[in-house]
Amino acid sequence: MRVRDAAAPDVDRLADIWYEGWRDAHLDILPPELARYRTRESFHERLVRDLPMVRVVGPPGAPLGFCMIRDDELYQLYVDASVRGQGSAAVLLADAEAQLAARGVETAWLACAIGNDRAARFYEKHGWMRAATVRTPVEIPDGVFPLEVWRYEKRLG
Repeated sequence: MRVRDAAAPDVDRLADIWYEGWRDAHLDILPPELARYRTRESFHERLVRDLPMVRVVGPPGAPLGFCMIRDDELYQLYVDASVRGQGSAAVLLADAEAQLAARGVETAWLACAIGNDRAARFYEKHGWMRAATVRTPVEIPDGVFPLEVWRYEKRLG
């Protein structure tokens, strides 16, 4: 399975994957006041803005999943429900780790929603360690939403 840079024709499908994946993983465990900001359009806008930081698996225009990194953070990782458990997420995670290491990041981190046990098990299976529970500013259209999350870290060096 090949990981590639995202391109403009991927954005619509990526927004669907992110929206559906976010709702599946977070709708029942995060505050409703945050959920109202998580529209398909909001994910589309963020993808357009951050497209240079996005890597995908799947054919052009029909990606199956993506990861996004920011600085020393694995910022987002989602795969389509139809391919969960088939290795796409692991390939994306390994690619993100390699991208971060190539940038000189020694310890990468990610935020995992408290209660997202499926994601937590996935990260732990791949060598990420829960380092702390922290309050982090989550991006919303008019600023940030303070959210308590599990902070995971992994030494890459």
